[in-house]
Amino acid sequence: MLHGYNPPARFLPYLSWTQVAELPDKANTVIVLPTGATEQHGPHLPCAVDTVISAGVVGHALARLPDGVPAFAMAPITYGKSEEHLHFPGTVTLSGETLLATMNEVGESVYRAGFKKLLIVNGHGGQPQVMEMCARELRLRHGDFIVVPSFTWRVPNVAGQYLSDKEKKLAMHAGHAETAIMLALAPDTVRMDQAVSNYPPEFPSRLLSPDGRPACAWSARDFGPSGIIGDPLPATREQGLAILDSLAESWASAITELHQLHWAPRAEPTWGRSQHSGHVQQSLD
Repeated sequence: MLHGYNPPARFLPYLSWTQVAELPDKANTVIVLPTGATEQHGPHLPCAVDTVISAGVVGHALARLPDGVPAFAMAPITYGKSEEHLHFPGTVTLSGETLLATMNEVGESVYRAGFKKLLIVNGHGGQPQVMEMCARELRLRHGDFIVVPSFTWRVPNVAGQYLSDKEKKLAMHAGHAETAIMLALAPDTVRMDQAVSNYPPEFPSRLLSPDGRPACAWSARDFGPSGIIGDPLPATREQGLAILDSLAESWASAITELHQLHWAPRAEPTWGRSQHSGHVQQSLD
């Protein structure tokens, strides 16, 4: 079903328009939008990795919330800005302009329904700037809209305890952590017999890159034909379950904090768009 990993009662698209209109305290209800991508993740993982992880973590987090914390997930954004993987079949990409416009219009729809708190949980490392630009534009348009763009892996989690020093330093894509959590969320899509280890060379400038990670723009094919940038071989399902548990716990706490927090509204005139203003039906009268 469409709700995926989310509890059905916390999946916004399952509500009718009258149910949405009748929700109490919509200003402090947290709407959670998972965003991901459809792009190659090596021969051992499906192209849906980033979407599966963001949607899976959000769903498990919402399942942990007490009834007194109002929060709903939206259906995930499954296509992202993935040009760095265009050399590989299965990758589907939007331009940055298209993704930004999509995110802005989804955000406008959330605001128009009466919600004032939007959490974007982004699972794709190639587009955080787009999410931040969207949040800023929506804030300029609506002075009482709280939009938080964040990365799925940004909150405290236990992944680091399983990773080698080299993995922590140089892995960027389809490596140990992503493979482990996919073994927890969607094990039938993982083919460990196809997994290989592949790291990029250390960047040859300590001034530009003190940790050795690439400081210049890159595409995945720059580092070899597999599309992997890291070492997925040590990953296990048990590790993935522990990582998922820690991420879900942290995100449940973050959603609770967002529900409770207050942020000063801006009273000055907005830089919004006039076509997004107008009557919104609130009852059957």
